[in-house]
Amino acid sequence: MVSDIDKLVSREELELKRRANLKRRRIILISSLGIVCLLVIFFVLYQFTDVIFGLTQTIQSSPRTGEWAMFRRDTGHSGALDPGAALSGTPKWTFTTGAPIDSSPAVFDGTVYIGSRDHNLYALDAATGELRWKFTTGSWVVSSPIVAGGVVYFGSNDGELYALDAATGVKKWSFSARYAIRSSPAIADGVIYVGSDDYSVYAIKADTGAKLWQFKTDNMVYSSPVVMDGLVVVGSVDGYVYSINAKNGRLRLKFHAKSSVVASPAMVDGIVYVSNIRGSLYAIDPKARNWPLENRLRVIWEALYIYGVAPRPPSASGYVGLYPLGFFARTTSSPAIVEKVIYLGSGNDLLAIEAATLKLLWTFKTAEPVTSSPAVAGQVVYVGGQDGHLYALDRATGNRLWDITTGDKITSSPAFDAGTVYVGSQDGKVYAFN
Repeated sequence: MVSDIDKLVSREELELKRRANLKRRRIILISSLGIVCLLVIFFVLYQFTDVIFGLTQTIQSSPRTGEWAMFRRDTGHSGALDPGAALSGTPKWTFTTGAPIDSSPAVFDGTVYIGSRDHNLYALDAATGELRWKFTTGSWVVSSPIVAGGVVYFGSNDGELYALDAATGVKKWSFSARYAIRSSPAIADGVIYVGSDDYSVYAIKADTGAKLWQFKTDNMVYSSPVVMDGLVVVGSVDGYVYSINAKNGRLRLKFHAKSSVVASPAMVDGIVYVSNIRGSLYAIDPKARNWPLENRLRVIWEALYIYGVAPRPPSASGYVGLYPLGFFARTTSSPAIVEKVIYLGSGNDLLAIEAATLKLLWTFKTAEPVTSSPAVAGQVVYVGGQDGHLYALDRATGNRLWDITTGDKITSSPAFDAGTVYVGSQDGKVYAFN
């Protein structure tokens, strides 16, 4: 028979166990809530701030004064050199390759570097046009070269990114992508950034060719990257413009441009300007971020808005402005920007557009489409046309100063150095004009 004292002790023990269990549960609950809160905080910091993976603002590269050593001249793709002497259009020399030229010249230390569909990259004496060396790849070279640190970098349709000694043409290394590299490389802080037909953007160590990171888009990347303020900005045939952390390849912004983007962006004062192939010029803030599932949800939201059952969706993240070039004005030309004015080929026109307001300043018409990207030197805009002409226009008014006819279409973009403009043509020749 259990005594009353034993029953009392038993009840007290049960009560103590119950309280201990409740305390343990509270601790587990509070700890779990704390962990969840920490995870939420980490996600917010990771996804919407720069606290964890901040931008390295120094990741950019500026050319030396007067230097035009890469496609669009600098990593912001300004396509501009100021000051620059006005030229008369007097032929200086021509050099004949074995096939049409799409590649745009880079000029560095008295040498012109340019690729050709004959599978070669050429190094030519800038003063005389004489061949210094050539390097043969496995396919067309439509990518435009960049010269840095005594090395010339360029892509080939054989799927290789090459690094050659700029003085001798001897190969230092090559990096293999799965498909053609038509994108023109950019370099910043010892890293090469380039797009590929394998849907990727690559970051590659300039000294060794080792891959640092690879970012996948949803289609081919013909566009050449802008590298400024710690960001890599590039377009894709999938119809999006991507803003990527240059240090680690992490996506920051995916902006829907409504149609394929094969032109290369230009960036000035923190704003990116880029056109799609269906006649829209966008101004984009590359430091903006998408809200969760934005690009998927916008499709549904816009459809509901069209049917009148939802309010108008807000502007896409990163949207700053839009200039309509015209739906039938196929645009593959990349903009040049100087003193807050954008110069851009669209359809058969070269346009000058005020960057701050996206208002048209002037238009110059050619006989055929302008797919070449303009170059600005001093007060003159130089651009090639598919009518075979290289045009020199007054930057303020758009008036023609002079033009020179080559033997075929000009899709190559001009480069300027030391009082001479250089350009390639589909007739297979490299031209130099004073």
